[in-house]
Amino acid sequence: MQALKCVVNGKDVEVNVDPSRSLVDVLRTDLGLTGTKKGCGEGECGACTILLDGKPVNSCIIPVMKAQGRNILTIEGLAEAGELHPIQEAFIEAGAVQCGFCTPGVILSAKSLLEEFENPSQEEITEALSGHLCRCTGYLQFYDALKLAAEKIAEKKKATYGYGG
Repeated sequence: MQALKCVVNGKDVEVNVDPSRSLVDVLRTDLGLTGTKKGCGEGECGACTILLDGKPVNSCIIPVMKAQGRNILTIEGLAEAGELHPIQEAFIEAGAVQCGFCTPGVILSAKSLLEEFENPSQEEITEALSGHLCRCTGYLQFYDALKLAAEKIAEKKKATYGYGG
């Protein structure tokens, strides 16, 4: 067993773990963060996507000790003060949640994309979501949700800061 120290959803975490385990297993089992789904276990479906230092990664193929000293964001950490994040709101409004198994990972990839591009193109959205498999939505709702989320984030910035950028 080794001590893993990192920041998860803005909180310092220290947990003793078997270093041979995957990050998704520790998040789900040891930390109770079951919003991160375990799908294929091979980094192919995207269900386990989290943000590691702000970048989307498949947590099923990340050895847990690779998270040492790093910052992790799971879907549970996206909402603030009990309010859904604009991306979460947009996914609900666009009907992009369906069964919900892939949704947490897709939303976190969307967050990373929207932090890089305020108004992403169709190609940028396609590239950002290329690592996610969904059997329910047909993906069109994801594109609609991302465009709506970009608008919501711009509106929130304008309301908060008095400008759009």
